[in-house]
Amino acid sequence: MTTATRQEVLGLYRRIFRLARKWQAASGQMEDTVKEKQYIVNEARMLFQKNKNLTDTDLIKQCIDECTARIEIGLHYQIPYPRPIHLPPMGLIPLRGRGLRSQEKLRKLSKPVYLKSHDEVS
Repeated sequence: MTTATRQEVLGLYRRIFRLARKWQAASGQMEDTVKEKQYIVNEARMLFQKNKNLTDTDLIKQCIDECTARIEIGLHYQIPYPRPIHLPPMGLIPLRGRGLRSQEKLRKLSKPVYLKSHDEVS
């Protein structure tokens, strides 16, 4: 990992914890605020711990992009949890054939950047 990439990752880590410290739940309830703050901290620690040994620069860049997207979406919608996507089964047009495998592959490819690590963890 280059020095610039390391600084970017550490900056994101600090930004997440600052965000968690100042987070207010959209409902205004104190217990919701505490749960959401705890979720933000636990999710950040778990994902950063899981990805701490990455050496591939492209993969690191994807993780940085995912982190940034999740922060921005969370701030915009005031919801710290990842926004799910809903695709109907067999709803994507395959390039060739109509097999289930091609549908699964297309669904995996169509997943937004902010949900790449969510299914692996859950």
